[in-house]
Amino acid sequence: MIRLAFRVLPTLAALLTGVLACAPARSGEEGRLDVVTTTGMITDIVARVGGERVRVTGLMGPGIDPHLYKASAGDVRTLSTADLIFYNGLHLEAAMGEVLGEMDGRVRTQAVTGGIPSGRLLSPPGYSGQFDPHVWFDVSLWIHAVDTVARTLEEVDPAGALGYRANADALIRELEDLDSWIRERVAEVPEERRLLVTAHDAFNYFGKAYGFRVEGLLGLSTAAEAGTGDVGRLVSLILDTGVPAIFVETSIPVRTIEAVQAAVHARGKHVEIGGTLFSDAMGDPGTGEGTYRGMVRHNVDTIVGALLRPGGLAEDG
Repeated sequence: MIRLAFRVLPTLAALLTGVLACAPARSGEEGRLDVVTTTGMITDIVARVGGERVRVTGLMGPGIDPHLYKASAGDVRTLSTADLIFYNGLHLEAAMGEVLGEMDGRVRTQAVTGGIPSGRLLSPPGYSGQFDPHVWFDVSLWIHAVDTVARTLEEVDPAGALGYRANADALIRELEDLDSWIRERVAEVPEERRLLVTAHDAFNYFGKAYGFRVEGLLGLSTAAEAGTGDVGRLVSLILDTGVPAIFVETSIPVRTIEAVQAAVHARGKHVEIGGTLFSDAMGDPGTGEGTYRGMVRHNVDTIVGALLRPGGLAEDG
């Protein structure tokens, strides 16, 4: 069973107390809200919905694993002087749990997953009854997050309500088009080839929404290390199904999937690494993959392209 880390370092806990006790009053400089976000996917929503009325500071950049991210002293100061904090919730930011808990009641905090109907959340076996936090890979669920961001901004800044709602409605229309595009694109892959093997279980919502079987080397959290049994399970699956490609993730060391590839090689077969997927973090700012829409399109194109390669699992050598 995965054990999630909820404690911050003792020195950071002490700093947190000190910072909150003497934090300066928020200035409201230029009449803009100072909003802090955790993951890049949330930063993208808030920037789009907030427009010119918000100043957004994202804590987690490209390649950062939110499961393991711990707030630095600088992060604590940034959080403590914000007008509003948006985070994913569902224990995605597990190592920041205590910091976010301390902020609640002092600074307005909001989990963007709070508006998703609980009946649409996944709770995989072995996860102690908790929900899978990787909701952004079902675009129809991420639309709920957009609505939650808009409603929260409207409550905090009623003067900007009409603008927030207009921005949110425009973004929601884009995401509805994106959801339709994904369904058309994945329909190109025959059902028998719709097996997605990745570094960790970040793509279960994607699989359920768009018709893929998903298998990860690690579990929902990356806090645990993969064992030989985990590798052996995936190797057997790859050999049994003949899937032609497996995938690495930008926020997880490539060696996790290379270990699976090497184990397949040891059994006399060769499986391609089909490409790199963005899972818990987006791409670099200013690139297509540095936006939510661009990240999703990159992932889908990479998956479809790799699984449509001629042939299947190859003989090694």
